[in-house]
Amino acid sequence: MARTRYAPDRGLQARMTATVFLLGLVFVAFIAAIIGIGAATHASDAVIVLFALVLGGGAAIGSLFYSDKIALRTAGAVEVSPNDGEDARRIHGIVDRLCALADMPKPRVAIANTPLPNAFATGRNADKAVLCVTTGLLRRLDNDAELEGVIAHEMSHVAHKDVQVMTIASFLAIVAALLIRIAFYGELFGGGRGRGNNQSAAVVMLALMAVSIVVYAISFLLIRLLSRYRELSADRSGALLTGQPSALKAALVKVTGDIGRIPTRDLRTVEPLNAFFFAPAVSLRGGASLSTVFSTHPSLERRLAELDKVQQQLNQAR
Repeated sequence: MARTRYAPDRGLQARMTATVFLLGLVFVAFIAAIIGIGAATHASDAVIVLFALVLGGGAAIGSLFYSDKIALRTAGAVEVSPNDGEDARRIHGIVDRLCALADMPKPRVAIANTPLPNAFATGRNADKAVLCVTTGLLRRLDNDAELEGVIAHEMSHVAHKDVQVMTIASFLAIVAALLIRIAFYGELFGGGRGRGNNQSAAVVMLALMAVSIVVYAISFLLIRLLSRYRELSADRSGALLTGQPSALKAALVKVTGDIGRIPTRDLRTVEPLNAFFFAPAVSLRGGASLSTVFSTHPSLERRLAELDKVQQQLNQAR
C-alpha cells in the first residue's frame, strides 16, 4: 500500500490477498507438474520451458515499465500542460486538488480525442504515472464533482500500485499461454519427429499443453476476480477521499449508459484498454452471467451498492 491518504479497505484487501495466494498455489502446482513431466523430457524440452519462463518474464517486465507509453499510444492520447486549453486547465486543477488531499506526487496528464466517455491511469509507480481523460468524458461530465470522482478513482489505482500487482499476477498466465502455443505448434509441425524412435516426445508435449491450458484457465479467472476487487477498492478509496460518493455514482451511471449506446464495432477498437478504463467498453448487466465472470470490472449494480455503503459510513461519521 502506498503511503498516501487514500483509505484502505480491509475487507477487500483480505479478498485480494486470498486471490493472490491462490495464484501462488497454482504457480507452485504448475512448476511441480512441469518437473514431473520433465522426468520424461529431453533436454530440448527443458529448454522450451525455460524459454517460456524467460520470455514471459520479459513480457511482464516490459509491460510494467512501458505500460504508460503503450496505453497512451493505444488510446491516441496526447500529454497536456495547464496552458493547453480549457479542458487541460480543468483536469490539471482537479488533479492538483486531489494530489494535495491524497499527499501523493502529481501524475502526468493526457487527453484522448474520442467520443468514448472514459478515463484511465497507469504507470509502474506514482512518479511515473499518467492520467488520461477522454474528450467524451469531459463533455458528458460537465459537473466538476463528478469528474473529480472519476479522477480520484483512477488516482487510487496509482496510489495502491495496481499496475505492479496486476503485472505480477499476470505472469503465470503469460507463461502458460506461451507454453500452450509452443506445444501446439510443436505438435502441429511435427515436434515429435527428428528425435529418433522416442515415441514419448509427442505425449510429453501434449501433457505440457494440457497442464498449461488448465493453469491458464484458472489463473485467467483469478486475475479477473482480482481486477474486479481492485475496481471496487478504487471506487471506495476515491469516494472516501473526495467525501462525495453520490458524485461518483452519478458519473458511473452516465458513463455506463453512454458506453451502452456506442456501436459494438467502435468499442472493439479500444478493447485492449478495458482493464485500465474507469468503466469497461462493453455493456454490463447485473447477475452472475458468464460475461460478468469474465469481466475486468464489477457490474454497475454492484459498484453502486458498494458506494451506497460508503455514503452510509460517511453519514455515521458526521
